Formats: sequence, C-alpha cells, structure tokens
Amino acid sequence: MTRHAVTPYGRGAGSSRVRVFSWIDRLRLPVHTHSYLSHHNADPVQLMRQPGRVLAAERELRALVTGRPEWLLLHREASPLSRGGLETALLDATAFGVYDFDDALYCDWGEGAPWRRLAPKARKALAAVRKADRVIAGNELLADWASSIVPDVVVVPSCVAVEHYHQKVDYGLSDPPRLVWIGSADNEPLLSTIARELLELNRRYRARVTLIGTTRRSLGALEHIIDRIGWSEQIQHDALATADIGLMPLHDDPYSRGKCGYKLLQYAAAGLPAVASPVGTNASILATLGLPGAGSAGDWLDALQAILELADSGRAAVGRRARKRVTDQYSYDAWMGRWQEAVGLRPARAAAAPNIEDDPP
Repeated sequence: MTRHAVTPYGRGAGSSRVRVFSWIDRLRLPVHTHSYLSHHNADPVQLMRQPGRVLAAERELRALVTGRPEWLLLHREASPLSRGGLETALLDATAFGVYDFDDALYCDWGEGAPWRRLAPKARKALAAVRKADRVIAGNELLADWASSIVPDVVVVPSCVAVEHYHQKVDYGLSDPPRLVWIGSADNEPLLSTIARELLELNRRYRARVTLIGTTRRSLGALEHIIDRIGWSEQIQHDALATADIGLMPLHDDPYSRGKCGYKLLQYAAAGLPAVASPVGTNASILATLGLPGAGSAGDWLDALQAILELADSGRAAVGRRARKRVTDQYSYDAWMGRWQEAVGLRPARAAAAPNIEDDPP
C-alpha cells in the first residue's frame, strides 16, 4: 500500500512535527510526505517570494488527487490557497482518508489581515471533516465539534517525546530566578497579558524570563527582563530544564479554548513546575499534571510566587510528578496503539489508550 501524508508546514512547525512527522519517524512508516513549501508557516510573504515552488506544490497536490491514493493522512489543510475544494478532492479520491486537526480551526474565518479572508481555515476544516473516513481531534472540545458533523471521531492528544527532553535535576532556584516561555512570534504577545505580574516578580525576586522562540525584540517594557534564545528542536529539548518555572498564559476565547496545551506538556517533560491559564483543555492538563492554574492577574502573581517560595524539595516534587504523569498519559509511547488504530494501520482494540483523568490520584 502506498501511503501519503499532507501537511501545510514542514518540520519546523510545531503542529506538523508533533502530529505528523514524529509519528512517521517513530513508527518508521513508509509514507510520502507533502508539506507544501516545507516552511514553518504559510506567510503570504513567503508564498510571494517563491512563486515557482508554490506552483510546484499546487501541481503536486493535484497530481496526488489524480493518482487516487489508497491511504492519506491530511493534517489541518492541504494548501494555504485552497478554499476547501482541494481538501475535499484529496479525501474524496482516497480509499481511506484521515483528517487530523489540533486547533479550533472552525473558528478561524479570516479575521485580521484581508488576505486571510480569501481562504479561511474554517471553510477547509469543515470540508475536510465532512469528507474524511475518520477524523482525529487533538482534544475533547475539538472532537465535540467534529462529532456534531460526522460520527467517526477519535481523540489523540498532541503527544510529547519525553525521552528527548533533558530532565531537570537541580531544583534550587537560579540566581536570578528564571521563568521560561517557548513558542512562535505570533504567540509572544500573550506574555504581555501578564506583564505587570512578571515585572513585579522581577522587582521582588529579580526574576527574569527566558524566551525560546524568535530573537526579535517585540514586547516593549518587558524586554529589559527577557533573555531571548532562538528556537531549534535541540534547544527546546535542552533549555527548559535550566529554568525554574514554565509559563503558558492564554486568552479566554473560542480559539484559545481549542488549543492542545502543548507548552504545558513540554514543561512537564523537562520536569519543570509551570503555571498556565486554565482555559479549555489546559484546565484538564493542569489537573492531570498537578500544576496550578491562574485565571486572573492576581492568580498569576500568587501562583508564581508560591512556587518560588517553595523549598527545593517542594519544587522537585511538583516537577517530578508532572514528568511522571506526562510520560504515562501524554507520551508517544502511551498513545502509539490508539494512533495506529485511528489511522487504520491496525484493528481497533477495546482499551488502547490511557485514561486522561480530570482529577488523578
């Protein structure tokens, strides 16, 4: 059987790497991957700079439709230029087609820049869900939406390769105390939502923030307490364990509620205590990992200060518990059987995946 995987981004994009490439690599699957320009995003500037490659990518996807593949895994969207027709054609032409998504794409009708309204992700997600033989959703909220349209929906969270992360062993506070945030330039403004609290922690404890992502300064007054590190896969595996507390603030809106909490899983994989907004799936992940949520500005300051004030042994207990639980309930090894069943690589079994508990013992 010839297998194909279609994703709009290359390995440099977290969603494609975590939900497509890492599974293919781990299982050593003979899969032909189609990742458009293999870039980490689909920024219009990138598309305009490379018209030849864009044309080649569009032709390749249409040739795949004509070839009528036996097995296809489509992640998020096929093309940034499509309005849903290409995703429909691909899944319609495939003998067994699986659609995978990890964000509330159904909320994204192209707000913001005018060009985004030309090919909204919501239209493509709806078209793909309707045509797929099976849908894989990154969390229960996304699955609820998909299940209102089609019956065959499976939840597989965005898993983390715990064994790749350097494990924190020294829980004595850094000098100065070190908070950490990891992510893309698009999401950096979320740190501004807790700017006052971070600046207050700097005033009280001299705490600083390590930002693993872009090296471009964009956060105004916060920049004088931020140390930036350019992202790479190896850096993310090594650098988290050198911090004291992980950060994951979120807006409380429909799109954010659909996120899969991946930053939290990364912090836990490194054995790092963390604080996050208890929005959407974050709330259940926090409960499972035994980490504190912060729903307001005051909560953020209290939660971060409480961790800083813990004895070294207390921080160690929090971090090690989180690492154990993320290994048991959100690792690739824990979900391998369920993913293989979901994509049709082996028959389904009655209890093939861990039970993610909202209130674990």
